[in-house]
Amino acid sequence: MRLVDLITLIIDNLARRKGRVVLTAIGVVIGTAAVVTLVSLGAGLQKNATSQLWGINDLSSIDVYPGYPMSNSPMQNFTEADIKKLTPAAIEDIQAIPGVTRVVIQEYVQGGTEIKLDKLMAWSSFVGINVDDLSQISLEAREGVTTLDRGQVVIGSSVSMNFYNPNPRPNDPPIEPPELLGKTLKVSLIRWSQDGVETRKTYNLEVVGVLTETKGSSDFNIYLPLDEVNRWNEWVNGRKVDRNKEGYSQLMVKTESPKVVVDVAEQITNLGFQAYTPQSTVEGINSFFTIMQVIFGGVGAIALLVAAIGIANTMTMAILERTREIGIMKAIGATNNNILSIFLGEAAGIGFLGGLGGLLLGWAVCWVINLVAGSYLATQSGGGGTALATVIPFWLPFFSVAFATLVGLLSGLYPALNAATLVPVNALKYE
Repeated sequence: MRLVDLITLIIDNLARRKGRVVLTAIGVVIGTAAVVTLVSLGAGLQKNATSQLWGINDLSSIDVYPGYPMSNSPMQNFTEADIKKLTPAAIEDIQAIPGVTRVVIQEYVQGGTEIKLDKLMAWSSFVGINVDDLSQISLEAREGVTTLDRGQVVIGSSVSMNFYNPNPRPNDPPIEPPELLGKTLKVSLIRWSQDGVETRKTYNLEVVGVLTETKGSSDFNIYLPLDEVNRWNEWVNGRKVDRNKEGYSQLMVKTESPKVVVDVAEQITNLGFQAYTPQSTVEGINSFFTIMQVIFGGVGAIALLVAAIGIANTMTMAILERTREIGIMKAIGATNNNILSIFLGEAAGIGFLGGLGGLLLGWAVCWVINLVAGSYLATQSGGGGTALATVIPFWLPFFSVAFATLVGLLSGLYPALNAATLVPVNALKYE
């Protein structure tokens, strides 16, 4: 029997029993729709959780800090010699790890700082960095440039929000964040003697760039060259800093890709330092939600199991009704494989139709859920709710239809085998 003839015969047989086929397929529709909706709900929760994590802006970077000894007793003290410092030698060891493309030094100002712009004042974190262009650490400029030079700074997107009026009048409205690009900030560096005497040193710094928002710590930082921060810290401490003994505050390690970042972070930890990468957080969240999607999909598959029993029952009844027909087909030359293919095809056809209908129903349910969730978030956040409650993965439509078809095929296997093994003489005698 040709494939075209087989498909035509299967379609004709299903068309003869439209009512029974539709009622049987409804069970598959409900089961498939449940699978699509629940898995999409899990995928939507996963996407929202990972996209809204604070500071997840560069999954190929690792923040490295000095290593402190681990102890089971929180009261146990440790000396300065017990701390694993981020010295130049340590930086060379980290740079030698396979997969590391760049090690960037980040040093913070150790004294107090005060920022003035006309009558306004502000606070912020000053970060010295050993690159001349912040684009090398995946930071982009919203305004101006990302290059660093002496006497110039590049600021994070939220720095302007830190400005305030130190001498407000009782009825003054809140100040608008000032435009800082091109402005000169007067930065007072403050140190205190052992007697508590305060000394100040003032620097004029030109703002040459404002960074694009990252939702990370860089939004609140003011970046300047590392050499300048080293000079500031030497003035604050009153002595020259020996990096071979004291090391640096923090490193940013750039890797080839997010695929190797967790392994590199583990090797840095084995060297005795503290390493944090957003990728490890994302992987942990993804693992949790993957398990959740499997559980959700399993709950939906229970409905498909019930539908499978319905398909088996429908096919069994069809065989009883068509026993003489099967006998006639065998009498005119149909083989057992031909009979098996016909009934398996009909069962798979019911599964396919149910899967297709379930996919459309599941998509409609997801659309309604997103619409309701979006309206609710909009009312709660003043129009700012844009997150999707459900997300249909690209593979889910194909998987759901294929799985429903497979369920139909397996459900019809036992009845089809019974039909294929009928004795033609007995089938012809059947009333």
